[in-house]
Amino acid sequence: MSVVKDFLELFLHLDQHLVSIIHAFGPLVYLLFFSIVFAETGFVVTPFLPGDSLLFMVGAFAAAGSLNLPTLLISLIAAAVIGDSLNYAVGSFIGHKVFKKENSRIFKKEYLERTHKFYEKYGAKTIVIARFVPVVRTFAPFVAGAGKMSYGKFLTYNIVGGVLWVAGFVLSGFWFGNIPIIRDHFSIVTLLIVVLSILPIVIEYYKHRRNKIALSASAIAPVEPLGEVKK
Repeated sequence: MSVVKDFLELFLHLDQHLVSIIHAFGPLVYLLFFSIVFAETGFVVTPFLPGDSLLFMVGAFAAAGSLNLPTLLISLIAAAVIGDSLNYAVGSFIGHKVFKKENSRIFKKEYLERTHKFYEKYGAKTIVIARFVPVVRTFAPFVAGAGKMSYGKFLTYNIVGGVLWVAGFVLSGFWFGNIPIIRDHFSIVTLLIVVLSILPIVIEYYKHRRNKIALSASAIAPVEPLGEVKK
């Protein structure tokens, strides 16, 4: 329980901790930020690491002169692209093992085949938009690799998504992070970023649930008798 409490405290007061981190690490802080973004996008088991909020806040610190903006953009874009590429490679190597159980409720072989077709058809939309959705951005490259999406196609969308994601949040922090009302309420801004990020997941979940309920209701609806057939 204390671990969860410490994580929430770190998450909600990330801006305060960044001050100490920047002073403690000096120039090596860029390597630290690179490692966090790389791990959040590169390893399926680390979707809990700060992504959107971290990018926004380091942008704000860059505007205040504590960090170098070009160094941040170059290093974090590289981390995002390399991380997704690693995640894709892991998915391509072990994805078939994960999905090989025919009767698994989650990892069915048919899901792998369906994902392959989905990524081949909607690759740009999936890889790019997934960047802006926590957790989803961690799993999307793995599933793309498991679904055998062509790497050339994946890499193109990976780079586009990485540039848009990192530049979008870092520059937003750079331009708006030091506005007094935002700077004085960083905790609320952090929560707002998370809520807006996961909103698409919530909406899609309720749409899926509603459609599933509608299909179930139609399946059990009574069928009107056709009437007695005359002999």
